[in-house]
Amino acid sequence: MNIIDVSIILIYIVLSVGIGIWISRKASKGLDDYFLGGKSIKWYFLGLSNGSGMFDVSGTSWMIGVLFLYGVKSFMFMWLWPIWNQIFVMMFLAVWIRRSKVMTGSEWILTRFGSDKAGKASHIIVAIFAIISTIGFIAYFFVGIGKFVTIILPWDLTVHLNGSVFLTSEQAYALLIIFLTTIYTVKGGMFSVVATEVVQYIIMIVAGVLIAGYAFINYTDIQINSVITPEWKNVFFGWEFETQWGDKFETFNKLIDTEGYKMFGAFIGMTLFKGFFASVAGPTPSYDLQRVLSTKSVKEAAYMSGFTNLILFIPRYLLITGIVVIALVNLAPELNANVNLTGADLELLMPKVVNLYIPVGIKGILLAGLLAAFMSGFSAFVNAGPAYIVNDIYKKYFKPVATNQHYIKVSQISSFLVVGLGVFMGFFADSINSLTLWITSALYGGYVAANFLKWIWWRFNGWGYFWGMVGGLIAASLQFVLDQSKGSLEAGTFLHDLSQVPSIYLFPLIFGMSILGCLLGTYLSKPTDIEVLKSFYTNVRPWGFWGPVYKQLKAEDQSFQKNNDFYLDMMNCIIGIVWQSSMILLPIYFIIRDYPKAAVALVIFLVTTTILKFTWLDRVRKIEE
Repeated sequence: MNIIDVSIILIYIVLSVGIGIWISRKASKGLDDYFLGGKSIKWYFLGLSNGSGMFDVSGTSWMIGVLFLYGVKSFMFMWLWPIWNQIFVMMFLAVWIRRSKVMTGSEWILTRFGSDKAGKASHIIVAIFAIISTIGFIAYFFVGIGKFVTIILPWDLTVHLNGSVFLTSEQAYALLIIFLTTIYTVKGGMFSVVATEVVQYIIMIVAGVLIAGYAFINYTDIQINSVITPEWKNVFFGWEFETQWGDKFETFNKLIDTEGYKMFGAFIGMTLFKGFFASVAGPTPSYDLQRVLSTKSVKEAAYMSGFTNLILFIPRYLLITGIVVIALVNLAPELNANVNLTGADLELLMPKVVNLYIPVGIKGILLAGLLAAFMSGFSAFVNAGPAYIVNDIYKKYFKPVATNQHYIKVSQISSFLVVGLGVFMGFFADSINSLTLWITSALYGGYVAANFLKWIWWRFNGWGYFWGMVGGLIAASLQFVLDQSKGSLEAGTFLHDLSQVPSIYLFPLIFGMSILGCLLGTYLSKPTDIEVLKSFYTNVRPWGFWGPVYKQLKAEDQSFQKNNDFYLDMMNCIIGIVWQSSMILLPIYFIIRDYPKAAVALVIFLVTTTILKFTWLDRVRKIEE
């Protein structure tokens, strides 16, 4: 690496850690300041922070690999998360969540199910889920940053002990960067996280524009079209994946056939099925939920969520598409010659491109931007996860009375504990893709059913929530163990065959186990206290099956009105998904020089933006606090 690039990276690291520690003195007033920034941070800073946290380097590596292999249709792979969860939050869930005025997602659960045994059981299980998912994401970040940095940086940090490898270079680099990020996150809480993430977002924007510009100026449409086919650029699809690549790149077609997504119509159907329930279920108890709870008001929660969608996708896909274009022209022939090519090899496209084809100066800014992407996503989870340990377990059940300084100290210890467990899990994960699929399909599969029902069904109670979550978590954990053990299972056995099924297709099984737990837990126990339900329904005002509760409230107050916005909210969500998709497709088509399709994406973006101004933004402005 050139000294200029190294200097840019070092300046960025010193700046990020320095800002985080300098801001940290604001976090010392109490838990509300430490985890939520005292609900005093402006909504657009929280939106920048939220978008920055979603711009992670592991996910970016994965998306570069799938865009390279599957072409433009690959943006639908993002529905695995599902990314349009953010649209549902923007349209109505942010308003519902922020009305609770609590600190964490599990504390929010008590406003729905009460504080009896059933309520406490639901409260504990969602706190456990939050901690497990945080540990899973830290493992995901650990694997991604290690793979990326090892190829870029020239120094071998392998650690030997008694003649054998104790730490690989990947693991050593990952530990070093995680340690630096953890320091300022633990020191300053939400204030430090938001301040550093705003700086990191600016760096990522600059990096994305520079890479897209470099790819656009230095590679012609003739070079790009000599590699890709019209089908690669086609956003529409049938039941089966059409042949994406020409005859001279047959290795890539064979790789697509082995990845489990050849029946693309079934795959999209499953992501839509899962995506609807996952989106209505709301954000998982992690950093994006913390951003909603950190806003000053209900109205600002909605603004923040909409702003997150607006600022995230275009700059991110400028960066992704720029790197993919460089990889298509320079690396596709070499990769095609590898008859044993796997999806894991494509996870290395980004570091290879950065290492071999990015000029001095731009490389340093890009590396600083990608480090920023890692650090912002990682710090967001490190701030969110320990809130559940301290506020929902330690403070509630072990030490309800103590000084603010004591709770902040416990929060800092919890942060190091969660990071340590996540790193430990990362040592045993074989790829970014395996962790991505486990988190999106299995772990979230166990979360969806109970959290969907909590909004829409009055009879659903705390025990139903508890056993639904337990059933889902058990199924998700078994799936993870099975996936990690598939190499040692005997071929032809039931377990071996089950381990070969892509995680997304196991979602209905996990969802079904969770639904069974929900229904048995609900019908084998008494309903939630009616006063708790009336309070929740009055404050949050969800739509759904709340007839008995509504009738009682109407009898007490004839002016009480139920929420009749279901159809308008769903229409806005559909428009929002199209709006979000246009922001992904626009930079892709522009960078690969398909200007007619880029123009269509731009028109769709402008039209949907105008519609949402009237159907969403004008309604948000009328919200009464």
